[in-house]
Amino acid sequence: MNPQYILHLSDSRADLATAGGKGASLARLSAAGLPVPDGFHVTTAAYDHFVGHNRLGSVISATCASADGDQPSTLQRASLTIQDSFANGQMPEEIAQAITLAYGELPGTDPAVAVRSSATVEDLPDLSFAGQQESFLNVCGPEAVQEAVKRCWASLWTARAIGYRQQHHIGQEQISLAVVVQLLVPAEASGILFTANPLTGRRDQVMISAAWGLGEAIVGGLVTPDTLIVDKTSGQILERETADKRVMTARRGKGTEEKSTPDHQRHRPVLSDEEAAGLTRLGARIENLYGLPMDIEWTLAVGKLAIVQARPITALPEPEPPAPDKWKLPAGAYVAMRNNIV
Repeated sequence: MNPQYILHLSDSRADLATAGGKGASLARLSAAGLPVPDGFHVTTAAYDHFVGHNRLGSVISATCASADGDQPSTLQRASLTIQDSFANGQMPEEIAQAITLAYGELPGTDPAVAVRSSATVEDLPDLSFAGQQESFLNVCGPEAVQEAVKRCWASLWTARAIGYRQQHHIGQEQISLAVVVQLLVPAEASGILFTANPLTGRRDQVMISAAWGLGEAIVGGLVTPDTLIVDKTSGQILERETADKRVMTARRGKGTEEKSTPDHQRHRPVLSDEEAAGLTRLGARIENLYGLPMDIEWTLAVGKLAIVQARPITALPEPEPPAPDKWKLPAGAYVAMRNNIV
């Protein structure tokens, strides 16, 4: 691998500046021995080289300067201008070769991969950039991977992302984007795990959302998932709501599709008690690794759990105080209470 443009997924050099927020987190999880699908990072240096090679820096600066966060139409025009420039840009040969070589080292012939954006201002404890950049699932073949990487780079410049960075006074010229390429898990089920209860703030509980198929339907809000509240220490399920899961994301050709969930699965619980307990244990390990409550995306295939993303929870209420189980009675109350009992 060319370490300037490509790093193995668990490489210790895959930090925030080099691999973006998502990539740095996955590198940390993989290095810690957690079940993370294998893959590689296309570093921010590759993005920066593409921008320089195609002389896009001046286009980005001038176009963003003309965008006004209070006027959505200007953000949309800026986004279209910049993304068109990326689409028409030429992939430098050295980057194309590096991606092809790294992809060729993955097991199988033209294996299906997930290609995910990983920005340098993404998945941070104090800001949430979730969903602002693109991900592509079930990508097969080196040329298709290169094209998906290019589309990920361009997605750094959606109208929503430009406006959000303006709102939080983040310099548009200071950001960069890495891309994570991972073997695609042929997920039978997937979902989200919060290692603290996001509704009550309780740190001794986890909340699991689960749906059938790949995770895009649940992340995109297309399906109402099952919801489970689990005791973090014992793994015991405290609450379970089994939803009518009408749609699911499935693989199709060299992409994905949303389709109706088979009737025999719609009302069936996605996770067994044992699987929920196992997922809870994984979540606790990840929380211990980071030292703070985490928002985790997971998959389940052939009875094996995998972690495909983990980021700090950015908005968590303070835990509710426990209900009192002892009361100090005022003076004279003991006599009145005995009289009432009698």
